[in-house]
Amino acid sequence: MNPMRILLAGLGVLLTASLRAEIYELPPEGYDVVGAVATVLAREEDTLIDIARRNGLGYHDIVRANPDVNIWVPGEGAEVVLPTRFVLPPGPRRGIVLNLAEYRLYYYPEPAVGEPAYVMTYPISIGRMDWETPLGSTRVVSKVKDPSWYPPQSVRDEHAADGRPLPRVVPPGPDNPLGRYAMRLGLPGYLIHSTNRPAGVGMRVTHGCIRMFPEDIEYLFQSVGMNTPVRIINAPVKIGWFGDELVMEVHPVLEDAMAEGNEELVAADIDVDTGGGATDETEIPAQPRDPRTYVTEQFIAVTGDRAGRLDWDEVEVLIDRSDGIPAAAGMRIKNAATSAASQ
Repeated sequence: MNPMRILLAGLGVLLTASLRAEIYELPPEGYDVVGAVATVLAREEDTLIDIARRNGLGYHDIVRANPDVNIWVPGEGAEVVLPTRFVLPPGPRRGIVLNLAEYRLYYYPEPAVGEPAYVMTYPISIGRMDWETPLGSTRVVSKVKDPSWYPPQSVRDEHAADGRPLPRVVPPGPDNPLGRYAMRLGLPGYLIHSTNRPAGVGMRVTHGCIRMFPEDIEYLFQSVGMNTPVRIINAPVKIGWFGDELVMEVHPVLEDAMAEGNEELVAADIDVDTGGGATDETEIPAQPRDPRTYVTEQFIAVTGDRAGRLDWDEVEVLIDRSDGIPAAAGMRIKNAATSAASQ
């Protein structure tokens, strides 16, 4: 059997068909990985983008996992890898976590009493290099269905220069780039919203906001409450435990430009006041670093209470691939003192 086919090992298994495919039960202690890599056969009319959307993936997810498959004409019967195994992002498993380097959102809803905990995960679009999405901690301060869009003057100028002038207000409807759902963050001018251009989900194409497939944010919108915490991180390398294995997931390091001009987004994308007093922590995205620096940081973080060893040959292979598909890159040292003494 092809080793890339679905591996349902009982941990982080996709839930039943009664729930959306992007919802996973959180694994027990000692496990930081959910989901399983799978393959599907393309239909004659499929593009890779179509296959990605049907399976909870974005543009970069599907393209990087299938470098030898034509994006627009995979061909009937072509085998397409679905990179639907995920190392959970570093940090607390609560609220919303946006990992920009991964183009992915994770949401940890509060479990009901006596019920298991779950994580929802969806592909996202993020800000372009000249309109970067900021890093930091914030919260959901408002939720709006069928929002109007009030494009900032800078965005109107950009569209006018391209021969696509915008009105001062874009009402709800098919021409509204915010789609039917928007959740405003405590960072002035930044939202998580739907889109009328779903083909761009999973790419770096926005003016700093987070864009989602319409069907994904509709589901998320109903689940997320007011004041839900939101962490925006840049983690191109994630390392976690899968039993005694150290599993590593590597994405290309974002080429960050300094976020000049982002202050103009304060003009806001929808006419919903933040309520004032939102003193959230933000950071200017750092300049790109060597991916091995991220590896070292993540390794130290996950081995704080459990000794482990990385296989640096495998680490280099995964860095070279940078395809977002998790793989074993090390193991637990069950007797660290004995191991250290023997080296």
